[in-house]
Amino acid sequence: MKFLLAQINPVVGDLEGNAKKILYITSKAGSISADLVLTPELSLWGYPANDLLLKRNLIKNQYQILDQLASDIHKKYRNLSVTVGIAEIINDSFFPNLYNSIALIDRGEWKIIARKIILPTYEVFDEKRYFRSGEKVSVLTKEINNKTWRLGFTICEDLWVNKNIDGRGIHKKNPIFDLKKKKVDILVNLSASPYTFKKLELRAKVSSFAAQYLQVPLIYVNQIGANDNLIFDGNSFILNKNGSTIKQLKSFSEDLFSWNIEETKPQKNKFENSEMSSIFDALVLGIRDYAHKCGFKTALIGLSGGIDSALVSAIATAALGSKNIYCVSMPSKWSSSHSKSDAKDLARRLKINFNSIPIEKLMSSFEESFVKTISFEMAEITNQNIQSRIRGTLLMALANQEKHLLLSTGNKSELAVGYCTLYGDMNGGLSVIGDLYKTNVFKLCNWLDSEDSIQHRKSYMLDTNVNIIGENIRTKAPSAELGPNQLDTDSLPPYSILDGILKGIIEEKKDLQQLEEDGYKKELILKIISLIKKAEFKRKQAPPILKLSSQSLGSDWRVPIAISY
Repeated sequence: MKFLLAQINPVVGDLEGNAKKILYITSKAGSISADLVLTPELSLWGYPANDLLLKRNLIKNQYQILDQLASDIHKKYRNLSVTVGIAEIINDSFFPNLYNSIALIDRGEWKIIARKIILPTYEVFDEKRYFRSGEKVSVLTKEINNKTWRLGFTICEDLWVNKNIDGRGIHKKNPIFDLKKKKVDILVNLSASPYTFKKLELRAKVSSFAAQYLQVPLIYVNQIGANDNLIFDGNSFILNKNGSTIKQLKSFSEDLFSWNIEETKPQKNKFENSEMSSIFDALVLGIRDYAHKCGFKTALIGLSGGIDSALVSAIATAALGSKNIYCVSMPSKWSSSHSKSDAKDLARRLKINFNSIPIEKLMSSFEESFVKTISFEMAEITNQNIQSRIRGTLLMALANQEKHLLLSTGNKSELAVGYCTLYGDMNGGLSVIGDLYKTNVFKLCNWLDSEDSIQHRKSYMLDTNVNIIGENIRTKAPSAELGPNQLDTDSLPPYSILDGILKGIIEEKKDLQQLEEDGYKKELILKIISLIKKAEFKRKQAPPILKLSSQSLGSDWRVPIAISY
């Protein structure tokens, strides 16, 4: 039996376009005489479709498109079978009235062969808003070359019920245990599993457990592409019954692979990546897909000469190409000479478009207008925020005029404690590094300027003969440069300390006592908690944040603004 694994990048809501992509893939399958094409979870919709699933006209169109797709495949490729992820209507009066299902296209018709049983409601997932759980595990019986095969089908989270891995196993049902009784010949998992740190290791563990438990090979097909704040990494794979990898597909890229079920010998993985390279790849894909799927061809960045905007500029250049990146330096009277020259030098190394718009005169006119009209003399913090908002206004004006995608450059540490200005440096259509702590920003920049990144820089057509970020930017003390001789440490503890506390609070959900046991001082912990709480209203108005961790400060951070605890 020959499978074609189709690791594809669907566009959310583009049912016709996604169907055309699946039809194109079947041409590849037909040319190699494949028996079954496997596409990811909700492949006809793209994942996550969210409230598009509530639109009745789209649900209705889905079935017409599926009928046409089945007819087209049969006319051209006769007996080729294809799995397609759909939203199946439940014909009763209850809500939600959909299943997250897999349809099998076969001989000009289609039928439902699997329904998702375990519906995740953690992190960014909210599937119980749209779907009901399937009631039983799914086995497809298929006869190929006079042999009958029993294929067990699971959908994404159905594979993740494992009490020994990452706190899983809290569900009442376990599809993998139930499939043991069905005596399947192979296990298939069709997924839309977003990238986060260490996700690949966890997938390998749950999948290896399932393959060994059932003593059958396992095929895992994952979606790739970025949809809003979520980045899907692909990394589809095939395991043998011992849990060893037979084949690993590409990371962060569409990929097809043909596999005969008789081939069980493990192959060497050609796509091994470091943590830093995976983060870089993820953010590049995040910008590229967000821009392309939202109709942007160019990106705009406020380039300060600091490390955050430098990193965002490098990632954006890799994503969209140097000719499509526009950077603007907006120095004030407090901007150091090295920051101005560092910004210009970075733009030269990246070969991106660069302009400078000094804001000192604009700042003076603001101060003069306030004093003359309402006798209002700006306090230090107000003065600093006005500078940031002048820059934000200039950037938004340029973005509006030239139809650029404005990229926000704030990091997770700043967003967490509110060390950012609403309607100023927080302006933008996408927050690129908003899920990277400042210490990780430094790590990623150090990697990018090291020999370890050479192959990556080549693949993205970045210069390999120079340091991209540059030593001056990587080694300077962090500063917003909104006041005389200002440093971040004037207001915050060193990032090496701050980020440890933030990670403990945000991702590890530690309380005061646990953080004290980790060695942090009580007064500092309470200060950081207070800063996080006070900045909540800012984060609710921030652009979408590309998600990298198990807990970003974006759509999966659901803390109320008006609280007391």
